[in-house]
Amino acid sequence: MSDHPLLRRLPESPDCSNDELLDRFLDYVMEKKLELYPAQEEAILELFEDKHVILNTPTGSGKSLVATALHFRSLAKKRRSVYTCPIKALVNEKFLALCRDFGPDQVGMATGDATVNRDAPILCCTAEILANYALGNGSEAPFGEVIMDEFHYYSDQERGVAWQVPLLTMSKSRFLLMSATMGSTEFFQKELTRLTGAEAVIVSSRDRPVPLEFSYVESSVDVTLQELIGERKAPVYLVHFTQNDAAQAAQDLMSLNFCSAEEKLSIKEYLVGVKFTSPYGKEVKKYLSHGIGIHHAGLLPKYRVLVEQLAQRGLLKVICGTDTLGVGVNVPIRTVLFTKLSKYGGQKVATLSARDFHQISGRAGRKGFDDVGFVVAQAPEHVIENAKMDAKAAGDPKKLKKMVKKKPPEGFVGWNEETFKKLQGAAPEPLVSRFQVTHGMLLEVLSRDGDGCAAMQQIIRDSHETAAQKKKHRARAWELFRALINRKIIEILPKSEQVKGGRKLRVNVELQQDFSLNYSLSLYLIDTLALIDPASPTYAADILTLCESIMENPDLLLRRQLSKVKDEAMAAMKEEGIPYEERIARLEELEYPKPCRDFIYNTFNAFSEAHPWVGQENIRPKSIAREMFENFRGFADYINDYELHRAEGVLLRHISGVHKILAQTVPDRFKTEPVQEMEAWLAGVLRGTDSSLLDEWERLRDPNWKPDEDEDEKKKDEVVDVTRNKREFTALVRTEIFRFMKGLIGGSPGAALKMVGSVLKEEVLLTALDDYLDGHERICLDNEARNGRHTYVEVAEDVKSWRVCQVLVDPEGLNDWQLEFRVDLVLAREEGKVSLMLQSMAPVHEFKVE
Repeated sequence: MSDHPLLRRLPESPDCSNDELLDRFLDYVMEKKLELYPAQEEAILELFEDKHVILNTPTGSGKSLVATALHFRSLAKKRRSVYTCPIKALVNEKFLALCRDFGPDQVGMATGDATVNRDAPILCCTAEILANYALGNGSEAPFGEVIMDEFHYYSDQERGVAWQVPLLTMSKSRFLLMSATMGSTEFFQKELTRLTGAEAVIVSSRDRPVPLEFSYVESSVDVTLQELIGERKAPVYLVHFTQNDAAQAAQDLMSLNFCSAEEKLSIKEYLVGVKFTSPYGKEVKKYLSHGIGIHHAGLLPKYRVLVEQLAQRGLLKVICGTDTLGVGVNVPIRTVLFTKLSKYGGQKVATLSARDFHQISGRAGRKGFDDVGFVVAQAPEHVIENAKMDAKAAGDPKKLKKMVKKKPPEGFVGWNEETFKKLQGAAPEPLVSRFQVTHGMLLEVLSRDGDGCAAMQQIIRDSHETAAQKKKHRARAWELFRALINRKIIEILPKSEQVKGGRKLRVNVELQQDFSLNYSLSLYLIDTLALIDPASPTYAADILTLCESIMENPDLLLRRQLSKVKDEAMAAMKEEGIPYEERIARLEELEYPKPCRDFIYNTFNAFSEAHPWVGQENIRPKSIAREMFENFRGFADYINDYELHRAEGVLLRHISGVHKILAQTVPDRFKTEPVQEMEAWLAGVLRGTDSSLLDEWERLRDPNWKPDEDEDEKKKDEVVDVTRNKREFTALVRTEIFRFMKGLIGGSPGAALKMVGSVLKEEVLLTALDDYLDGHERICLDNEARNGRHTYVEVAEDVKSWRVCQVLVDPEGLNDWQLEFRVDLVLAREEGKVSLMLQSMAPVHEFKVE
């Protein structure tokens, strides 16, 4: 018998009746000791009648169970189903939950960062991945059932188009649209019926399984938290609207004691075997050990997952998070505590929207955990301070007269108890169409079988836009289409190969299989690559800069770079004796590093003049991944260099984005050997920093794994096996060797030796270096030195180590010396990073490569 409860309930034949399927699923519900709410029951019945369902019910009302029912029916009918949502963390969570119910072989996942078992009958993915399926396949998309969770993201300014596209194209699929804050849904009911010909129904309810109690307080956050925890209202979700505020709150709360000795011991026992290997890991561990969680997009995913796991076991009293925790992730929260009722929305600070307020406050109280949920709002800080002064004065007129009341900060957007009450009763704002035409959309649609041009025109006609907007979209589509044709990214098939009603276009066969144009300026990148000289010593790094230039700016990272540039410039100007006023004026002219600055701006200006459709898009030269690559800095090195400990997730996402552009957008013909090695190095950095989800899935596939034994399974070390991919690991090894060499030739042999283990004493290394310099001008670290042909790897017979020899490249071209290292593979797997042991520095001797 299968250990997966829904897998073992599947019928042998897909011809099983709906009634029998429903009985089988209800049997699962009974086994779980669950009782369906009326809205759940209605939604499941409608889905089993092959109707679209728009499920608009509060947070915690069991929408996930309705989605599971649809997956079950789809699998029983031998069809594929897909679950999509906006947050990768939620995709990960649903993926693992479905693996437990249906078995890991039946479930796949694709988020853009990680892909696991993608062709499985059930796929969990981000909305953008589903949109690509929809664009590339249209009505023939491989999913019979589509579940779109957190559907209010349809209104998201940047990502909303990904939520609209499947509705416009997947006419043979059945949809389940779910959200707690959808607002009016009649429009979507009509559109689904119009575009698919199948009936759509709305299932709506305002009844919360766990009612909410609201309160407004004028005490400081620390006092409020202590009162809430003293009243057994933990865990408390302390809501902030910036990552730094959330991180600072966690630090500030360390002075308070929320947990008993027994509770701290339970946390300590749970964390046994968990390694906090990144620079910020020690801080995260310190907070967790104190019963304080931290959860925001600046954290590495593995730490966010750990916080969620500890919270699910009731081991955390406070979670300091941003509003992103309000999106669906399964963290049981008893109390939501708003530190503010306003936030910066990208252009200005404004009072929270009704949708944001309901989405966040809806996290309070979870069925099975609480009888009631609590939502608390803090008064503004200056109001709280003034209330403290009033309390101290105790009505004394003299004291009151002497008091200087605190004023709100400049630009403050205020709120009060009346604001709080209005938000409680306000309906969510109407959802707004965010349809747009992009290169990536065109490439997907024009790549499908059949007439891609006609399909693209149909998508624009069916879009949820006004007639005037559709006209603009058609004009932009033709401009982008011509650009793709001119660059031979799309080719028109010869008449002899065209079939009536069939494909008339094809993607250039020279492009890699996973070629994509996911960025607005991808065509600029492709055009400009041809202008770089492959013989240039900076060719690989220049390609990296072009990739970074078409990406959004990670502002925090760039601010830290600029700060460092200014600090160094100020120190240099002081040394030169430049007057203070002139120093300040010069500092204002400085900017963060922009390699190839003039080349990029000039080529982009020419590109923009030739392509009016570029519009407001702009190029953004920067050097983050390039700086890491050229200076041989690993992930932890870079975090420490710029004190980015609270923003590890920001750096990880940037590196991931650069790697995807390099892998999927830069055509293979531009990838010289140094570029290929650079790509492998980036992949190795990503894999070594955080790849916990892939390991999680592999553990789920272990036949000895049991759902009821996941306590120990969850606590297993999350360090990834960085040796798994030989090419990536070799690139990481070479980077560590070059870091050592850079320290060695920089006049710090002792510091260089501290980077590695060594069987050599410092004086022996210095003697060898002197002997080398007697016959050579210097050791080169240029492009020629980086060439992989100067590195030789020999695998030990026991496959537990590598012997690596790195030839020292010199200006004379003799290349007759080498460094020899031993690489411990077992240690690398345990620690998730490369560990070198220097064996010798000596003239080249015969080195046999097997």
